[in-house]
Amino acid sequence: MTPRHGYDPGDEPEAGTRPAGDAETAGRHAAPVDAADTPEADAEPAAVAPVSAPASAATPAARSLLGPAEIRDLAEMLGVNPTKKLGQNFVIDGNTVRRIVKVATVSPGDTVLEVGPGLGSLTLGLLETGASVVAVEIDDRLAEQLPLTVELMHPGAPLTVIRDDALKITDLPGDPSRLVANLPYNVSVPVLLYLLEHFASIRAGVVMVQAEVGERLAAPPGSKVYGSPSVKAAWYGSFRTAGKVSRQVFWPVPGVDSILIAFDRRAQPLESEELRRATFALVDAAFQQRRKMLRQSLSAVLGDSTSATEVMTRAGIDPTERGEQLTVENFLAIARAQLSGR
Repeated sequence: MTPRHGYDPGDEPEAGTRPAGDAETAGRHAAPVDAADTPEADAEPAAVAPVSAPASAATPAARSLLGPAEIRDLAEMLGVNPTKKLGQNFVIDGNTVRRIVKVATVSPGDTVLEVGPGLGSLTLGLLETGASVVAVEIDDRLAEQLPLTVELMHPGAPLTVIRDDALKITDLPGDPSRLVANLPYNVSVPVLLYLLEHFASIRAGVVMVQAEVGERLAAPPGSKVYGSPSVKAAWYGSFRTAGKVSRQVFWPVPGVDSILIAFDRRAQPLESEELRRATFALVDAAFQQRRKMLRQSLSAVLGDSTSATEVMTRAGIDPTERGEQLTVENFLAIARAQLSGR
């Protein structure tokens, strides 16, 4: 049977979800991510005085998630105009929220880290399961409003809001075991890798990212989209695609496709921090010149072409291979050979 309106069965937006007009399309998903893997985070906005939740957010009283009308009311009340600069974009469909939570297998008692909660669509879905949520939000207005919205919709729910840049946090309360987030697409890869590097308590999760970036994260060696994010993600664990997300469930309507990426961390770290840094330096060099043979692309890191050939030969890697043909274990073998030869 042909899916209605192009959606897979069960993934249709809730009744009442409508796409934004053309004037509303300049949001987080409006511009594709550049091929660069590590864009810088944007500057933090100035503080804004806290406000109370609008009365409309409480109707109907039985609702436990925000709908399109409540989300737009909150945004208008706060003076929030979704911007590309902060990567702001809001999910307005409850079915999609619950789908993400289900894919992430969030259970009562879990402590979940959410980055970029925005107006709270996904936050409420996570709290609905009985989990605790630690939310990191860079926007003052959104960070101050979120507890008010949660208290209105889920009184007494266990929520902690951290007003900070996700690329700068060094401590998280509750040792979150899962990461579930609609990541800002302009910094999705750096944020994901930063959190996995600094917070070993995160064992699994689901993130929503731009489809092109998500496919790279989950790509196997030899794939056309295999690259630096693929190798670095594999250092921490296994990544897989977990379903596409319709553009119509967002406000503003995105200009690119979105995808869910699920991951599970390795039971034990692949190697030491010293070897991780050395491996990532090799990965960066290899994919900066991905069309070149490794003995050339790695020459700047390993000394010169001759030294690179010697190191790779000791590691059991053919110097004429290219970066997209190597697994994370192959790059690690080169790093081991490099450090042992010092």
